[in-house]
Amino acid sequence: MDSVRLKRLLRNLQAGTVGLAAAVERLRTLPYEDLGFASVDHHRSIRQGFPEVVFCEGKTRAQIVAIARDLLKKGGPLLATRVEPDVAAALGRLDRRAVYHDLARVVVIQRRKPELRGDILVVTAGTADIPVAEEAKVTAEVMGSRVESLYDVGVAGIHRVLGQQDRLLRARVLVVVAGMDGVLPSVVGGLVDRPVVAVPTSRGYGASFGGLAALLTMLNSCASGVGVMNIDNGFGAGCLAHRINMLGEKNSEE
Repeated sequence: MDSVRLKRLLRNLQAGTVGLAAAVERLRTLPYEDLGFASVDHHRSIRQGFPEVVFCEGKTRAQIVAIARDLLKKGGPLLATRVEPDVAAALGRLDRRAVYHDLARVVVIQRRKPELRGDILVVTAGTADIPVAEEAKVTAEVMGSRVESLYDVGVAGIHRVLGQQDRLLRARVLVVVAGMDGVLPSVVGGLVDRPVVAVPTSRGYGASFGGLAALLTMLNSCASGVGVMNIDNGFGAGCLAHRINMLGEKNSEE
């Protein structure tokens, strides 16, 4: 139950058009609904502004579809991450509005698209980092942020990112995604006065240790204002960037 439906229920209860027993029945899923294999949190949108997101790795196709069906029953929207093509097809059969972003491995189901606000810029060091960046981009957009991308501007050709400094400075918050040596977030952090969300990827040769080298580089950034996500965590970066972006929207409205 989202905040709008909760308020409507409470108004109806106050007006006497809904009885106490009926109101309690509608609230019986507070704070979650037990499916046996999953505890679905239907009140997360009230607490955090967006419904529970389905992380698909490690779940069976039947489990994912059952969780998605239960979330959609409460009004959606639905965001599912790390989605393989067969699962995306199953979600498409569940709801014809399902959109599969195959590069990001994300499925989105929305009754209506949100009004996009603010300005997030997603930057990658290389083309190989784009899938993680796209996960961040789709996540922030579904949550309601306006997002643009700037891809393949890594430090191997540093003139590429230096030539985009004006665009970097216009963004309210930046998500910078890099594998290999993971240096780009520190470079960008030294050029802007905006929050930088750094995302290490697992792309790189043997000594990159599956993204650990990039992670350590970002954690040791000498640039200020750089926060670091876990390896390949585009979803977490998109969510954090969206929340920072919305703080800017609130400040601009006051």
